[in-house]
Amino acid sequence: MTRGFWLGAAAYSIWGLFPIYWKLVAAVPAGQVLAHRIVWSCVALGVIFVWRRVRVPALTMRTVLLYLAAAVLIGINWYLYVWAVGHDFVVETSLGYYITPLVNVLLGVVVLGERLRPAKWTAVALAAVGVAILTWAYGSPPRVALGLAASFGTYGLVKKTAPLPPLEGLVLETALLALPALAYLVAADRAGSGAFLHGPTATDVFLIGGGVVTIVPLLLFASAVRVVPLSTMGLLQFLSPTIQLVLALAVYHEPFGRSRVAGFVAVWVALVLFAVEETRRQPLPTPA
Repeated sequence: MTRGFWLGAAAYSIWGLFPIYWKLVAAVPAGQVLAHRIVWSCVALGVIFVWRRVRVPALTMRTVLLYLAAAVLIGINWYLYVWAVGHDFVVETSLGYYITPLVNVLLGVVVLGERLRPAKWTAVALAAVGVAILTWAYGSPPRVALGLAASFGTYGLVKKTAPLPPLEGLVLETALLALPALAYLVAADRAGSGAFLHGPTATDVFLIGGGVVTIVPLLLFASAVRVVPLSTMGLLQFLSPTIQLVLALAVYHEPFGRSRVAGFVAVWVALVLFAVEETRRQPLPTPA
């Protein structure tokens, strides 16, 4: 296996291990964790931007608005994920990222007018059956999973028309969110509810480190995707939710009764059909 393959596997493995990291700051309100993640990611990206001497691209109003939409969507996704991990919904986060490729398919049909082969329609139908079973098992729709899949899928759709290179685009996204995030943190501190510098030093370190933890897998992914076939990267993406599910069951002991198993099995069969069809017909899309 090539170096690029292992870089891609490392990126998705780190994403899969994210619950371990965000559990370390579970005592901090999810909104503050998100704000710190945005601010410190922006700082880390800024350092890389300057170090690599990247030229600042010319920006139009359309470009700024496009990346603002992308920034809001990824911010929603990050918030849902951090909140879910802190409230012991890691099983649902794994489900969300399992069904994201199928949500991408539906968005392609509804928004872009793409046509699907019967195998993909079957995969989508099976995933819908799986969600229906889980809705019955939970007593309500798996809102976290659906929210994660919808936000990340729509983020990917927006990024399909994004004109900037990956690094420049990511810097712009985080920069657009950084000022509101910083303002929120300042307001929380003045109100006496801020966690940063008002608790254990380890918590402060983990909040700062959230920026680095966010950027490292993105850089690994960017390096891998240049040399690894997109079909391989598309299959590697299932590493992340699988690791999350193993953590949820083996480490955090979240409930996973028979009805939930049945729902996940339906989703897994759907993903096998989807992966086989994508590999046979065309490269799988990569995450934004």
